[in-house]
Amino acid sequence: MKILRITAKGFPLFKENLDICFYTQQRVNEDDKECLYRMIDHYYLHCANAFIGINASGKTSVLKVVNLAMNIINNEPINHIEAKEILGKTKEATLCIYFFDNQEKICCLETIISSTKTKTNEIEYFIQSERLWEKSISSVKSKKYLTDFTGIEPIAVRSNNEMYLSDDVSFIIAHNKKYNDSIEIYSLLSYTNVNVLPFTENIPLEVIAFLDPTIEKLYFEETDNKTFIHLKFKEEDEIILNNAIDLEHYLSSGTIKGIITFSMVKEVLATGGYLLVDEIENHFNKEIVMTLIRFFMDSHLNKKGGTLIFTTHYPELLDEYDRNDGISIVRNRKGITVENLSQLLKRNDIKKSDAYQSGMLEGTTPVYDAYMRLKKNLETSIDK
Repeated sequence: MKILRITAKGFPLFKENLDICFYTQQRVNEDDKECLYRMIDHYYLHCANAFIGINASGKTSVLKVVNLAMNIINNEPINHIEAKEILGKTKEATLCIYFFDNQEKICCLETIISSTKTKTNEIEYFIQSERLWEKSISSVKSKKYLTDFTGIEPIAVRSNNEMYLSDDVSFIIAHNKKYNDSIEIYSLLSYTNVNVLPFTENIPLEVIAFLDPTIEKLYFEETDNKTFIHLKFKEEDEIILNNAIDLEHYLSSGTIKGIITFSMVKEVLATGGYLLVDEIENHFNKEIVMTLIRFFMDSHLNKKGGTLIFTTHYPELLDEYDRNDGISIVRNRKGITVENLSQLLKRNDIKKSDAYQSGMLEGTTPVYDAYMRLKKNLETSIDK
């Protein structure tokens, strides 16, 4: 299963309906094919999807919507999904998830979600209604109509009489079981500001050497229900630890975060799954981030269409893209909005970081008045 597009409305933090496309919007040239994943025929997917915005623009919120949608289509109960908080106290939120299944059908799942308060004043969510559409990809005349289901009747409608289906689990579970379809989701949302290495049986030496060449070996061992961590630096004695938290005393936060990330990257590339990373530059230097993006953009390495979906503050990362349609600009102007860069910047030959930083794209640079007030405050403090 490949996710093609996610639309959302009724989410409290968003000013407008959210519309995110993961397939190419612009024309695909021969040279572009090296950094894209060919889904079928002349339809291509982006393998590295960037969401960029200034502080407090809503980037994390966008990633949570994506995370929520992917988990719903993967049969997870809404009330068990960490990203459910993005729904807030919604009265009615509608998610439309367009995907390409392993039967080579284009499908659309519409899920309408409502919230209710429990006796303990906690918010719980339930699915109010659902519909599922599908069509053969051979019936699609052009990319413009790839996710257009106008005039097509749904093949299934959720029934509230389905006694064996929890009210917070999508009825897409029947489709997924019938066709043995699913997606692999790896999320680093919970690791954005956390640097504790989880237990792992295998950390490739190549990953360790890339992140910190002074480390000779690092591995976990479980004996008699106890975990031991073996760490050895070159030309030094081996260190044995009992708690992963203690690694912070020996390894940089960047190394720990890098091991977590690149271990997940290996799985995503092998399965053709999805990796969600919030603030990709957090604890990483620019070159490591660029390496990560390039892995996903390498069609020879990424043969199964593993997909990286990330947020960032750094406009320099945009210059890694030859195309504009793999980038979305997130802004918060009395509500979060998301716009594909290809709609804002028609030409691919303009340096993207310059366009972003120059103010050419409204709302992508810190407000000048705020900058001047901060400068004046610093000057006053220094003078005192």
